[in-house]
Amino acid sequence: MEYFDVKPLYFDYNATTPVLARVFEAMRPFLTERFGNPGSGHMWGLRAAQAVARARAQVASLLGASPDEIYFTSCATESNNQVLFGLFQGEGHLVTTAVEHPAVLEPAGVLEKRGVKVTRVPVDAQGLVSPDDVLAALTDETRLISVMLANNETGAIQPVAEIAARARERGVLVHTDAAQAVGKIGVDVAELGVDLLSVAGHKLYAPKGVGALYVRRGVRVPPLLHGGGQERGLRSGTENVPHLVGLGEACALAAEALSHEAERRQGLGRVFLEGLRGLGFSFRLHSAEAPRLPNTMSVGFEGLSAGDVLSGLVGWDVGASAGAACHGDVTAVSHVLEAMNVPTKFAAGTIRFSWGRLTSEDDVRELLHRLGQVLTSLRP
Repeated sequence: MEYFDVKPLYFDYNATTPVLARVFEAMRPFLTERFGNPGSGHMWGLRAAQAVARARAQVASLLGASPDEIYFTSCATESNNQVLFGLFQGEGHLVTTAVEHPAVLEPAGVLEKRGVKVTRVPVDAQGLVSPDDVLAALTDETRLISVMLANNETGAIQPVAEIAARARERGVLVHTDAAQAVGKIGVDVAELGVDLLSVAGHKLYAPKGVGALYVRRGVRVPPLLHGGGQERGLRSGTENVPHLVGLGEACALAAEALSHEAERRQGLGRVFLEGLRGLGFSFRLHSAEAPRLPNTMSVGFEGLSAGDVLSGLVGWDVGASAGAACHGDVTAVSHVLEAMNVPTKFAAGTIRFSWGRLTSEDDVRELLHRLGQVLTSLRP
């Protein structure tokens, strides 16, 4: 493989984001001189406790929640597991979708083996679930509906608000995995009407290893971790103060520029799509007719292998993904594209491009140039 001396181009923001300078600077004191345990009664502990409280308020503000409805976790995967394993400690019925992240589908599979009934509602060709289908799946045993807000592969935004409104009439709790949505689009828990919502810090410029769970006031989720009673008993364990501060600052930063950034990223997407069309290769934009995140395009190149395209892009120092980064090096057709019934000739050559705060229009145009070189080299 030939490598080129070119500027690296990162187009895998849905996999993870860098920690922004402002976020890192907010964290720095709590890695050094402000190292106290929030549970301690002296000055060091008090400063740490105040920092955690401020971070909780910052997360709550971005989500339109109250601080006492925010619980800190290590990641969205933990938040999702907390909800599913917390609410299902015996029999019952879970309704979810066929396109959820593995952080929901895998726990659902474990619960199923333990006797919980699980319904995985199919999606249409755009990757969207029908609220009618979700509601039709409910039974007298249904305890929870879990529907992701934005798909990590295609960016498709699900009709969570409609599902939640109709589920409330039936007395069923609704959870949404909002890991890919928070910080990219407006996410307001009151407007969504959900009871539980998961957040991932490293998807919005906070460090890896920190997340949050919104739990609507009045909803009780039993703890999975028992110990010192931190997070009001829901999640014991000494707080990771630097990371919590980072998550709070990242949420504050997102709130300051949410509309502007969303509009800017949509503009980059238009440049990218127009440029793709000009390259002269047959492709399919997945979920093209669905409401989508402003920073995500999942593109299937007809007749090509995603592995070959990715290898070529790596040679040009381009970071992209053949699917969810959590799937590792596997480039087989993802469960999301299978659920959408995407033809194999497009599904097998699918690459996800996602961009963010540090991406410029020049970066997009340079990506198009390098992608054109790679596709030309793979032309039969």
